[in-house]
Amino acid sequence: MRCLMPLLVAPHLARAATLSGAAPKRVVFLGTPSVAARSLELLLEGSRAGRAAFELAAVVSQPPARAGRKMRLTPSPVHALAEAEGLPLFTPPDARDEPFLRALGELQPDLMVTAAYGCFLPRRFLELPKYGTLNIHPSLLPLYRGAAPVQRCLEAGDAVTGVSVAFTVLKMDSGPILRQVRRPLTGDEQAPELLLELFETGTEQLLEALPSVWDGSCRHVQWEQEHERATAAPKLTQAEAVLNFDTLSAAEAHNRVRGFAAPAGPGCSCALQLGDAPPVRAKLMRTRVGAETVPPTQELSLGQGGKAVLFVCGDGSVLEVISLTLPGKKPVEAKSFWNGLNGRSARWLTSEQATEVK
Repeated sequence: MRCLMPLLVAPHLARAATLSGAAPKRVVFLGTPSVAARSLELLLEGSRAGRAAFELAAVVSQPPARAGRKMRLTPSPVHALAEAEGLPLFTPPDARDEPFLRALGELQPDLMVTAAYGCFLPRRFLELPKYGTLNIHPSLLPLYRGAAPVQRCLEAGDAVTGVSVAFTVLKMDSGPILRQVRRPLTGDEQAPELLLELFETGTEQLLEALPSVWDGSCRHVQWEQEHERATAAPKLTQAEAVLNFDTLSAAEAHNRVRGFAAPAGPGCSCALQLGDAPPVRAKLMRTRVGAETVPPTQELSLGQGGKAVLFVCGDGSVLEVISLTLPGKKPVEAKSFWNGLNGRSARWLTSEQATEVK
């Protein structure tokens, strides 16, 4: 089915008015992954608590996709939550779908809210809501516009990130900013946990800002982005997730492990030679950067009192690997991995040596 929409109205939409007598504003939420489902959860809590005089009129998510070993069609986390809550639901192939746009128009939404929806929003869509469309974007816009803002921020080793609540315009992530919160980084955060935190913060900021949207006062506090400072945050690729220690420093490898961590990304891997066995590709789960520079070597060693496997990069910087995963195995801490070698040697392979490793 191209577009899903239950015929029954959700029970909480039956309330015709707020305590003040004014009809609640009709909000449509668009999102797909688990972090967006958390935003939807918080919006539902806010609506039921009577915050900002609004109701969730419908939810929009991407269609079910094939996932898991059996590649079964699986609804997105936002889709699943909407169904569980009895909310009217759309799953169009994209936001330009004609039946979807007609059905959405019949709802007469006051405001759209997007959180990691993942589809281009056409002009006709943006013209539907009376008060426009607000997007929760996990970056300090205009920095990191695009599909992977947190991932690219961590990959770059930035000292600060944040979340923006901005109005949506045709050009991606370029609309006026209504709220923005900065979040200093320690250098150890990973993308999945940080994404969740930023979407929670952004949703709270949106809830606080809604009254100013309804009464129009937001026009006096929102600000235009400094478009000349814009940076891009393109989707992560599998090729980027392969760590070549002959060309990367420990800091670069560490930041890529943080930014590409699953499930927000593909996870980072490297090719290892363990004894005389065929080379394998291991996934690095948790890392940190060593304090010292040493003579370059491909040989791995156990350091930090058994708490880290030491990878010496081509420039002599040291990546301390705290946990990793071998093919077909569960993640293990450094000492368990080392004990599992049973005295065998272990070394990382250069990009040329690893060409045949799958």
